[in-house]
Amino acid sequence: MRYTRPMSAFVTTVEEAEVTRAKGWLAQLALRFERERRGTVLVRRSHHGPLRVLKALYPEGPEVCQAIIVHPPGGIAGGDVLDIAVEAGPGAQVQLTTPGAAKWYRSTGAYAESKVRIRAFPGAVVEWLPQEAILFDRARASVATRIDLEGDAVFLGWDIVSLGRGAAGERFTAGRLRQTLEVARDARLVFCERALIDGGSPALQSGAVLGAAPVFGAMFVAADALSGEALAACRAHAPPAGEGAVTRLPGLLLARYRGRSAWEARMYFASLWQVLRPRLVGRSAVSPRIWAT
Repeated sequence: MRYTRPMSAFVTTVEEAEVTRAKGWLAQLALRFERERRGTVLVRRSHHGPLRVLKALYPEGPEVCQAIIVHPPGGIAGGDVLDIAVEAGPGAQVQLTTPGAAKWYRSTGAYAESKVRIRAFPGAVVEWLPQEAILFDRARASVATRIDLEGDAVFLGWDIVSLGRGAAGERFTAGRLRQTLEVARDARLVFCERALIDGGSPALQSGAVLGAAPVFGAMFVAADALSGEALAACRAHAPPAGEGAVTRLPGLLLARYRGRSAWEARMYFASLWQVLRPRLVGRSAVSPRIWAT
């Protein structure tokens, strides 16, 4: 097991009280994809509350099934819980994205929670490409992502966070973000990262942490075929502005961004996606049309 905390140097403690929960919306979405003769098919979807997929899309043909996850309220308030579970059967190729930024509203004390669990069976490919999360000042958010891979399954995904509404001149002066990312292959945990960010913390100004940058993100790629050549090709790319870096771990490639723009973060990660997707999936990267709307 590898435990890393490169982005959580600003964590003052890894121990904290249980999440305070108030009554809010419970939104659940469960999706199952299978590879059939005609291609990848969304064979099961169930939802409870304001979270759903409207229809399966095939912008690249029948082999890749694209699902746009919609949260109609558009914002997440204290006490809300978003629970997403995705399964990709053997050989299925799945791409998941969102139509816009996730907005985490100010809370008077209760946490809002997001749980994402993705399971990919042998030969499957899952791409998790959400747009950014915007934490309003004084938001309290708990975000947990768990990726379970079997055999030679491939996962490509990213997570982008904006602390405060930068376009409105808002900063994250108070509030809290809890983040957990776990990646396992064949039931063995291969990567685990935990972070605790307190709004207004002096540590956020440190050059060793965010250097006062309001936007940060991580892209994580889990595959057995991550070569030195692929790493070098990724390192040849840089974000339009801000800072980026790429690291390779056993069976995992990890890219980081910090800067002032969620758009720049996404463009940087998309450029790495364009490098890696042909090498790992045998397909050129085609940006979801929803990103341009």
